[in-house]
Amino acid sequence: MSTDRARLPVHYRFGHWFARTFFRVVSRMDVRGRENIPQAGPLIVAANHMHALDLPVVFAVVPRRQTVFAASKWRGKFAGWLMQIFADAIFVERGEPDRQAIARALEVVRQGGALGVAPEGTRSRTGGLIEGKPGTVYLASRSGAPILPIAVWGQEQAMWHWAHLRRPEIHVRIAEPVSLPAGAEHARSVELASYTDQLMLTLAHMLPQDYRGVYASRLKEQD
Repeated sequence: MSTDRARLPVHYRFGHWFARTFFRVVSRMDVRGRENIPQAGPLIVAANHMHALDLPVVFAVVPRRQTVFAASKWRGKFAGWLMQIFADAIFVERGEPDRQAIARALEVVRQGGALGVAPEGTRSRTGGLIEGKPGTVYLASRSGAPILPIAVWGQEQAMWHWAHLRRPEIHVRIAEPVSLPAGAEHARSVELASYTDQLMLTLAHMLPQDYRGVYASRLKEQD
């Protein structure tokens, strides 16, 4: 057991066990790249976001305590309470700069913790990737934390399968952590946009064609 995991509070260990067991029983999980997950140290976990089940799936796969950004609409609701208990949720208003939330997030990673973010900034309603926002790489540039790209798909169809008493296939792909180049702490808008583009293309490359969204044509040009 890693040092980081050994220090997890009891309710976090229970939450991870429950999430892993739940998805193992009610779905067919296909996870590749677990060996790429750093067991300790600062980390920004960056996963594509298209369904409410994205967070529980990533929570089940990454065996570390994570602090996550969550939309303020969940504050005061049962799902928001669960996110606070098991993911130390930082609630933010979508589309609005929140200096206090950014400061809290930077504090987490600078103290060696893991931060869960959606590089698209919000949930995709298209079934594929939408344009990435610079927030993820901004946090990485100012903290020096590596980014762990994670692509997930299949969970968006889980409810339909469960309603028909079927076990859905849920796929998770975990890339090697990506560190921004030296001097990135001084990166400005143009550089942040370039880093964001690279991160989103990494996610797109791990996803099937139908899930690549606005980045599908870019990857076709590179093939």
